[in-house]
Amino acid sequence: MNVAGTAALRQDVKTISLVALAHGLSHFFQIVTAMVFPLIKDDLGVSYVALGGTVALYYTVSGLCQTLAGFMVDRYGARRVLFFGLILSTLGALIAGLAHSYAMLVAAAVVGGMGNSVFHPCDFSILNARVDKQRLGYAFSGHGIAGSLGYAAAPLYAVAVAGTAGWRSALLGAALLGAIIIVLLAVLREAIHVEPADRRKPGLEGGLAADIRVLLSLPVLMCFGYFVLVAVPFVAMQNFGIVASMALYGVSVALASAALTAYLLGGAAGILTGGFIAARTPRHDLVAVCGVAVSAGFMFLIATAWLPAAVLPALCAAAGFATGMTGPSRDLIVRATTPPGSTGKVYGFVYSGLDAGSMVTPVYFGWLLDGGRPGVVFYTVVVAAILTIGTVLKLPTRKGAATAA
Repeated sequence: MNVAGTAALRQDVKTISLVALAHGLSHFFQIVTAMVFPLIKDDLGVSYVALGGTVALYYTVSGLCQTLAGFMVDRYGARRVLFFGLILSTLGALIAGLAHSYAMLVAAAVVGGMGNSVFHPCDFSILNARVDKQRLGYAFSGHGIAGSLGYAAAPLYAVAVAGTAGWRSALLGAALLGAIIIVLLAVLREAIHVEPADRRKPGLEGGLAADIRVLLSLPVLMCFGYFVLVAVPFVAMQNFGIVASMALYGVSVALASAALTAYLLGGAAGILTGGFIAARTPRHDLVAVCGVAVSAGFMFLIATAWLPAAVLPALCAAAGFATGMTGPSRDLIVRATTPPGSTGKVYGFVYSGLDAGSMVTPVYFGWLLDGGRPGVVFYTVVVAAILTIGTVLKLPTRKGAATAA
């Protein structure tokens, strides 16, 4: 590789690393509060349904704001919007850590949800604009791995810190971590600068009406539906997996936390593998179908509780790996549906499907747990996976995905 090629690779790695760091922090913030729900429940005297309501509110706000965030990214630039989201996410953790009432938890969910809405449109706008297209599969893989590691770090961090210093200290420490990362990204901000998309397309006409037509096109809507459905296992495992595993298998919080960590680390390993697969196959739809189907099979075994509790971490790791493997192919499918100059809008809208799918399910899962039906939590994940497969098979992106690859 010549000097210019080496410099370009080094710059791509720097950009990917910074975007991945921000993405990992966003995933960490998404579930760190939920990891201390048992302590909050006892301390503040609220039910799991009420706590699930704060999770639903968080994703509702995020979902409602995410498409708007996509428009802001294309109008004002991804870097500026990204810092705005990082500050709000950190502030949400701070409010939660200071909470002495349920109302403050609600306020934290609103602020944190607003902050969470910016990451996907910002991240993918930066990666698509700055990273060489030959390395995009690996960039999406690194982006997804960072998110999974953020999820995996949350339960380990929460159990370690909350167990010794209390849940409030754990959340305040999370806010401090967010502040440190904001400072780091501010110092290295040139590596994530992207010219606003709207400035790069002055000759295009149509305005808002054209943008809406893009978002309501069939491929984009099908991608949105896909993300609505894949949100179900995310919510089930990341927010209620520990409690559901303890109730279904009668295991300790340590083993249940280990199972969740195995699921999240398995997901990270799957995303890494999926990056190499996505770079070598044009059939991203088949990768998504196979991964979701295998994950559904392992989730069914977990739901039945036929196997001993000792194998629970292994089952969770396998399910997480299969799900994670679909990530880079999924992101390339979305890229194939995105017209030039609309990256922020499309990714913002499509990924708001994750938030839409997360609006109602936390209350539903909380209701199941309060009613003593932990097994149904995992069966619900299986049903959602089957519906997800049907959505992927209808995605009209085979030719486009091949081009994007």
